[in-house]
Amino acid sequence: RLQLVESGGGSVQAGGSLRLSCVASGVFGCWYDMSWYRQSPGNEREFVSIIHTNSTTRYADSVRGRFTISHDNAKKTTYLQMNSLKPEDTAMYYCKASGRGSTVCDSEHWWGQGTQVTVSS
Repeated sequence: RLQLVESGGGSVQAGGSLRLSCVASGVFGCWYDMSWYRQSPGNEREFVSIIHTNSTTRYADSVRGRFTISHDNAKKTTYLQMNSLKPEDTAMYYCKASGRGSTVCDSEHWWGQGTQVTVSS
């Protein structure tokens, strides 16, 4: 079982930056793709970015060019650097670990508790 703990959220003005962190702990039985999602009130949770086990990355169109995902294996930490923030980026941001490498691992998905990001205009 994995535990994911996000941090780094806060309140910033439009144009500002934040760096979110997601620290993983527990039993690492698989290789994991790490991703970030966000959810604002009244909306469904939406994909933001993913870093695969081979270090390739992908971004939602709405954040491409402004956000950067990275991962530090030694620290078991995934980061989301968010620059040029906009009010529409306001949401609860969640970290997710998705197992890879076998049929059993492919069924593993773990979520953190979220960290709030608020961007004022």
